[in-house]
Amino acid sequence: MKKILFALTAIAAMTGSASAADLGARPYVKAPMPAPVASWTGFYLFGGGGGGLSNADQSIVDTATGTPLTITQRQGGSGWFGTVGAGYDWQFSGTWVAGVFGDAQFGSIRSTIQDPIGVGTGALTGNQKLETSWAAGVRLGWLVAPNVLSYVNGGYSGAHFGQTNFTDLAGNPSGIHLSSYDRHGWFIGGGVENNLNIFGIQSPGWFMKTEYRSAFYNAKTQTELLDGSNAPLINSIRANSWNQTISTSLVYRFNWTGPVVAKY
Repeated sequence: MKKILFALTAIAAMTGSASAADLGARPYVKAPMPAPVASWTGFYLFGGGGGGLSNADQSIVDTATGTPLTITQRQGGSGWFGTVGAGYDWQFSGTWVAGVFGDAQFGSIRSTIQDPIGVGTGALTGNQKLETSWAAGVRLGWLVAPNVLSYVNGGYSGAHFGQTNFTDLAGNPSGIHLSSYDRHGWFIGGGVENNLNIFGIQSPGWFMKTEYRSAFYNAKTQTELLDGSNAPLINSIRANSWNQTISTSLVYRFNWTGPVVAKY
């Protein structure tokens, strides 16, 4: 009996060794690596357009003495604009992006200017147009996804306001105007920028951004003038300007198909 058990054990051992010899070496499988993500660091250009609102706190003052003749009243208006600009971003700490930029706007955002007292002709009304503006600032953003940036921005801004031609309340020309002028101030805003691939469009380097901006310009006191002679009248209008805009722009990033970071 012992001899039979010994023979069976030997046969089993030989069979196992033969089976192991028949098996090839286990193949080496490399662990999958995360897909590289293009860096946000680099230069970019953009252009687009949008709409805006303009508000101003206005009061009428005596030209000679500077004494207010009316209580302060808020007037407003709206319009459209186009924008172009450029900037440079740095990506750091994985998901943070900081940058500097400059841009220019052009268009027609109008606001109402009124003189409820008037000079001889009774109450006057007119439109003041924000014709051009520029901004230089910084922004700081966080990547909510590798190709989607949410950011805030702020900086310095300048604006050119066109001439205001007054009419009476019936719409007839009054022969009185305010000259065009430039003002400076500051702005704050924010937005979202994303690669167009998020919409299934294969467009390396192309992005879209949507941005809100609020700009505040210093108050300006202007004397009403007679058309033709520019002779100053007794009333002056003091007003500040607050402009809010929403824009959508196409952005091209020069580095998007270039250097990559190891991981997101």
